[in-house]
Order: sequence, then structure tokens, then C-alpha cells
Amino acid sequence: MTSHSKINFPRITMILSFCFGLILTAKTGFCQTANEKTEWKSLFDGKTLKGWKQSDFFKPGKSSVKDGVIILEKGSKMTGLTYDGKDFPKMNYEVSLESKRIEGRDFFCTTTFPVGDSFCSFVVGGWGGSVTGLSSIDGVDASENQTGQGIEYKNNQWYKIRIRITEKRVETWVDKEQTVDLDTSDVKLGIRIECNVSTPFGIASYDTVGAVRDIKVRNLSPEEIKEVAKKSIKK
Repeated sequence: MTSHSKINFPRITMILSFCFGLILTAKTGFCQTANEKTEWKSLFDGKTLKGWKQSDFFKPGKSSVKDGVIILEKGSKMTGLTYDGKDFPKMNYEVSLESKRIEGRDFFCTTTFPVGDSFCSFVVGGWGGSVTGLSSIDGVDASENQTGQGIEYKNNQWYKIRIRITEKRVETWVDKEQTVDLDTSDVKLGIRIECNVSTPFGIASYDTVGAVRDIKVRNLSPEEIKEVAKKSIKK
């Protein structure tokens, strides 16, 4: 009688799965799923202003940290902080922060950011307290260009701000609502002269006491970049 070895099917299945995983890793270079997001980098330690410098506005208010929050005190006009690092991305990234207006009636966290070799600002609550949009587009402010809209902001209420930059698109969100979805192929982005001191990345308030926390940035994954690029393909 010929003897036969017992086949261990669970072991064979495990080996095949392992081999398939090796092949997938060799082809992609990583084992994450296609839509897995890249990690966020925190830009604020919650205790100090390390990594930031006071924006050189005319007679600004004081910027300080209290209870894990950055407080932008009311100045003559604008008060703000500018990121002091050299590693801020220029393209294919997104930035997120939380902010609230404590006192006043104008913007409390206008954010200036790079778009390749240019810059732009996302105004939150400007021109009397509600105007939200990009400044500037083809030299036109948020109060008058195609991205501007009015949003009611309540004092002492936190709002989550998110900005995403890709090759042909600038997108913004306030909480879960997308407020800007701009194809930048045929427009010129810029900033108001006052915001020059906020480059490459800065946050500012105007005639208002603002609070900011949880500032972070991340590079977009290749899959995310491809998904956004599909929106810019003209049909």
C-alpha cells in the first residue's frame, strides 16, 4: 500500500496569501489600501508658539497660547502668526485647523497658503463678518469674485477649516460644507499686499480677537491627487 502525506489546507492557504502579499508589495511599493490617506503633521504643540513668528503687521495685537489655544488679540488692524519652518509644501497638500471669533465682527482666521510659486488667502468672515472666499483671483477680492459667499459665524463657536491644493484646483471647507471648488487652470491667484508678511503660510485676524487650535498639514496621496484631477478634466 502506498502511503500518502496528509495535506494541510489551512497552511497552504496561508502560504498562498503571503506570496500574493509579497507580489502586491513589489508592484506598489507599499501595503496600504489605494485610498488610505497620508499622515497629518501637527504645526502647533498646544503649549508654545514654537515654529511660528509674529506676522509683521502694522501695530498688531499680541499672539499667545492659553489652555491649548492660540489667541490672536485685536490690533490696530491685523494680528497674526506666520509659520517659520522651511518644509511647508507648495503643491498637492491639505491643511486643517479649528478657529473661532471671540470678539469683534471681521475675519478671525484668514489663512494664507502657497499654490506652487504663488500664494492665496482663504478669508473666513471678512468684510463685516460673513464674507468667505479666496483673495485674490485675477486681482479681485473674495468680496467680489466667484468664490465669495456669505456665511454667518457665531462668536465663541468653533469652526473647522480645511484647504486642499492640487495642480489645477483649490478647494476649501468650513466644517463639512465645501465652500470653494475652483478650477485654477485659467485664473491668476494672488494675495492682498497686507498678507505678504503671512507667506508662505500664516493665519490672521482683522480688528477681531480670534482663537486657533489643531493646526496641521499633510501631503496628498497619489490616489487622492488622481481623484481631484478627474474633476478638472473638461468634458
